[in-house]
Amino acid sequence: MENSVNTYKKYTLKKLIFGFVLIIALIIISIYALCTGDFQLSISQIINSLLGSGDASSNLVIWNIRLPRIFAAILCGIGLSVSGAVMQCVLRNPLASPYTMGISHGAMFGACVAIITLGIGGAESTGHIAINNPYSITIFAFLGSLLGVCAVLVLAKLKGLSPEAMVLAGVAISSLFTAATTLIQYFADDMQLAAMVYWSFGDLGRPLWPEVKIMALVAFVSLIYFIHKRWDYNALESGEETAKSLGVNTDKIRLSGMLVASLVTSVCVAFLGIIGFVGLICPHIIRITVGGDYRYLIPLCSIFGAVLVLLADTIARTIISPIILPVGILTSFLGAPMFLYLLTKMYK
Repeated sequence: MENSVNTYKKYTLKKLIFGFVLIIALIIISIYALCTGDFQLSISQIINSLLGSGDASSNLVIWNIRLPRIFAAILCGIGLSVSGAVMQCVLRNPLASPYTMGISHGAMFGACVAIITLGIGGAESTGHIAINNPYSITIFAFLGSLLGVCAVLVLAKLKGLSPEAMVLAGVAISSLFTAATTLIQYFADDMQLAAMVYWSFGDLGRPLWPEVKIMALVAFVSLIYFIHKRWDYNALESGEETAKSLGVNTDKIRLSGMLVASLVTSVCVAFLGIIGFVGLICPHIIRITVGGDYRYLIPLCSIFGAVLVLLADTIARTIISPIILPVGILTSFLGAPMFLYLLTKMYK
């Protein structure tokens, strides 16, 4: 009995230590991201600015540029990684993620529709590509992503698709959105096409404080909901019949999990563009490191997702400074090999 208690304490302690290390890493990367960039800042300048006694240039850079960007990266990492973890659980498929379920492609389709029908993208006098009305394009992207999710859920409800078949339906919906997006781009003029390509790059520099507040509200409410349902997800991991025998309404848990995960993903994609593979690779790395217990997997996955996206964005900002690479490029470089690894592992 005593050995079992000690083993459980070690099991819990390992996860707590891992979570503590992740939080320390997040704090260190955040401080580095605040200091580094075209306008270099010292620690004392940052402290003075945060306390309200900084100079005008430091205040401008910290409060209007870097802090919104850092918070957007953290919230995006939390939302996408936790959504991926829940989707992989409720669909019982390790390849399920917001990116592979068609949510990102639906958002891209919605954004292209907004650009070509409302004329809200084009070039400035300097030749720089700009989005004239970001809120309109965000709303259309949000509606497009929800359209993809609803199509999969309606198909699953009407035809009784299995969780595995829902993933295949998501892949089919993604292909459909990709084809429709290509068709729109074919008929767009040069400026509209440039605006569409510009929007498709995942960019954490777009949101300001109002957008960050919306992302924070949706991300944290979703995170609290997922943590509240952690025991149900653990039951689902044990199998459909086992979960039902424990009193879990599997259909209800699956539907609500998909809807909440889709909502938080849609908001992130609508404000930031497409940042692929975060929802795919983060849950798997955490499972490999600390196991698949959802009591720990969800909070640890959220912190790790925040660390990953913030680190990727900081590298993207500094690796060939002053040119800033879209963060979606770096996450895709990380995610694509992991995706291929999972495919070969599943079908070898």
